[in-house]
Amino acid sequence: MRRLLITAAAATVAALTLTACGTTEPAADDKAKGAGEKISLTDGTGTKVELDGPAKTIVATEWNVVESLISLGVDPAAVSDVKGYKAWDTAVPLKNEPKDVGTRGEPSMDAIAAVKPDLIVATTDLPAAAVDQLKKVAPVINLKAADAADPVGQMTKNLDILAQATGTTAKADTLKKAFEAKIAEGRKALADKGLAGKPYAFADGYVVSNQVSIRPYTSGSLIGGVNEKLGLKNAWTVEGDPAYGLGTTDVEGLTKLGDVEFAYIGNDTDKDSNPFTGQLAQDKVWTSLPFVQNNNVHRLPDGIWMFGGPESMGKYIDAVVAALTK
Repeated sequence: MRRLLITAAAATVAALTLTACGTTEPAADDKAKGAGEKISLTDGTGTKVELDGPAKTIVATEWNVVESLISLGVDPAAVSDVKGYKAWDTAVPLKNEPKDVGTRGEPSMDAIAAVKPDLIVATTDLPAAAVDQLKKVAPVINLKAADAADPVGQMTKNLDILAQATGTTAKADTLKKAFEAKIAEGRKALADKGLAGKPYAFADGYVVSNQVSIRPYTSGSLIGGVNEKLGLKNAWTVEGDPAYGLGTTDVEGLTKLGDVEFAYIGNDTDKDSNPFTGQLAQDKVWTSLPFVQNNNVHRLPDGIWMFGGPESMGKYIDAVVAALTK
């Protein structure tokens, strides 16, 4: 399974015949609003969306949406690339067995229609033409996938929109408060160890055609935004893209970092996703880097989705604090 973090159109997925149902468990104060009360909201593209009531049978085309729904107590009826989600987001695991409706870049319209959803949640990573097709099946909430200008704020905005749609606003408030508490706890733990302002670089990497590609997570990435809230200094000087805040470099580019704390997340199910202990282990440039020689390279636990919601980011905070303070 090759991970595609910024989805793009893939080969057409064969039509599947799938049926499923989802569950929503709204908090007590949300129940009081009445399950049949109509909901009017504005999605991430500024489009007004009308629902007959809290959505229950939901299709999610992106993993960050899936994670947020689970965190809100909602089990999605159908998900794009279920196998991939199970491999890459074990921090917030599926609690049901949703139907698989194809790839994230090109979900199967026939498979989605077969689920008979009352809501489809997509993101702006999906082509506009595909979103228009989805709107012929059911109401669609199109969330802004990411925003390098305010990565953490975009994460919580998306959570709030999903909470509106599912009648779980009280749960969303609880999740946000827990996340803020986790930030404060992690910031204090790092400061107590003299790590406030510590230069820190987070990346992931891949081997493609025997070539190592490294992707820096700049200050505009969600991980980068969380790191700054923790009081760490982002050591990357490369420019990230305007949505995800992701850059690109190679092993020679790492020589510009100096002596930093370097961390990454790989995945044992994808042998090409961890060049740092694979192909680079014998690379002379890699082994000469100050942070490698000083044993300041940290592999954080698998299964923390770097583009997820408050729960993934909370587990990321626990992981980076544990790695840097051990």
